[in-house]
Amino acid sequence: MTYRENYEAWLRDFKDDAATYNELMSIASDEREIEDRFYTDLSFGTAGLRGVLGAGTNRMNVYTVRRATCALAKYINREPEQARRGVVIAYDSRRCSDVFAREAALVLCAHGVKAYLFESLRPVPELSFSVRHLKAIAGIVITASHNPRQYNGYKVYWEDGGQMPPERADEILKLIHQTEYREAVPMDEQEALDKGLLTMIGKDVDDAYVACVEKLSISPELIREMGDKLKIVYTPLHGSGNIPVRRVLSEVGFKNVYVVPEQEMPDPDFSTVKVPNPEDPAALAMALELQKKLGADVAFGTDPDCDRVGIAVLDGEGHVHGLTGNQIGCLLLNYILSRRQAQGTLPENAAAVKSIVSTEMARAICADYGCAMVDVLTGFKFIAEKIEQFETTGEHTFVFGFEESCGYLSGRDVRDKDGVNASMLIAETAAFYKKQGMTLYDGLQALYQKYGYYDAKVTSFALAGKDGLAKMAALMQALRDQAPADFDGVKVTAVRDYKAGTRRDIQGHVTKLEQPSSNVLYYELEDGGWICVRPSGTEPKIKLYVNAVSASAEETAAMLTRLSDAAVALMNSKL
Repeated sequence: MTYRENYEAWLRDFKDDAATYNELMSIASDEREIEDRFYTDLSFGTAGLRGVLGAGTNRMNVYTVRRATCALAKYINREPEQARRGVVIAYDSRRCSDVFAREAALVLCAHGVKAYLFESLRPVPELSFSVRHLKAIAGIVITASHNPRQYNGYKVYWEDGGQMPPERADEILKLIHQTEYREAVPMDEQEALDKGLLTMIGKDVDDAYVACVEKLSISPELIREMGDKLKIVYTPLHGSGNIPVRRVLSEVGFKNVYVVPEQEMPDPDFSTVKVPNPEDPAALAMALELQKKLGADVAFGTDPDCDRVGIAVLDGEGHVHGLTGNQIGCLLLNYILSRRQAQGTLPENAAAVKSIVSTEMARAICADYGCAMVDVLTGFKFIAEKIEQFETTGEHTFVFGFEESCGYLSGRDVRDKDGVNASMLIAETAAFYKKQGMTLYDGLQALYQKYGYYDAKVTSFALAGKDGLAKMAALMQALRDQAPADFDGVKVTAVRDYKAGTRRDIQGHVTKLEQPSSNVLYYELEDGGWICVRPSGTEPKIKLYVNAVSASAEETAAMLTRLSDAAVALMNSKL
């Protein structure tokens, strides 16, 4: 159907839903808005659904949630025993998250699929843990992660606790297309409870998850010594991290944890920040104010679903420095490897895993400790797949995984980035350096002096609207049709095309890449730097990653600016 036909159909089908009907009537004279809401269905991929809240097929609303859940139930019911194992459902503090979670649970119940629904908001990593802990077949979490307040989302996990793999997501997408919106009808809640199809969960699972996280402490004796000396500022940014992060920090022994009061409680409008993204220094502004006031050693914040963590630290002169995801990842990686090597607990077949767009400094650190460094595509589900693979084959033992977008994990019972786990490790790493009379900033400088000065810059090109996907496809094709030979005179030594699955060097030699096919281009540069271009998996934009390395901070900064300017100019010339 055309977008106009879809619009008219919704007016007919949902006329008894006053809120939806009135919202649709309010845009009756806005053809552009009608087109944007109804020209397509909200896309369902390996990250599930994500979009702006509102009425329409291209929006997040109760009907898109019900339809997707109906398709998931059909997929699960292909094998009857899977329905008995059930689906765990969690949600964060965003608008409509609790409603969407309950509707998803009751649609599953209507199809005979058992649903475990958390009684209140919980972080994404606890959902991942719970799928494995309860031996469920799948999990759902209602969240749009760090997106702006007008967004919400619907992420699906499979039985390993990782996000839905691409081949399963494709099968569910086919079922979504075969499902009518009116077909997805929830069961009455009391009926679901009476039939034992709906189970509310909470404290018991919380306790198991927290115990799992606390076991990941590297040096409990260090915390016992330094726990009352380190001063920490934490902000949950109005999200789900408030209770579990504070509980874990307290129970492992950190005594001086100060929470930003204005950002402590859940707030679906995220009224104190423009975007609740801890990667953005502006999101931590209130934490920085409290840090300066208290003279705290470290300030960190988690996003609404508590899978990402951002950090700000004071140097020896009291100046505040925001750390990037790459810098945090390298500090945690070095701490884990160095402490475990000193304790004699570092496995001989240890492996760390990072995304291809994360810093190569991690590879240098791993080499120093005899730890393998494995690259995967962007998306923590690929790190989760490597953990599963290592456990199956015994080839490696997973010790740490991270993405430059502030996602970290050091355990194997959770299969997604874990802001609770990371918060504990950040505090522990800060305590490690404080014992030596150093700050986290000092620790980072020591790593640079040892391994070289690595730096990175990420630029996003927003391509929203009906034509956005076409523009992204055209841009990527243009770069494939005419690959750049250099960036401002810095030669490209090899091109990795992850869609074709090949790496071609300047001599013309072609080798096969190990990673799955993905629409990503990666340019290796002669000076050790690299540039990568990829469409975002969660937002309508193209992301450009530029990385540089040299023996000095000044030289790296100059090279990064030079490469970034050249790369941005190339992108703009293709758009």
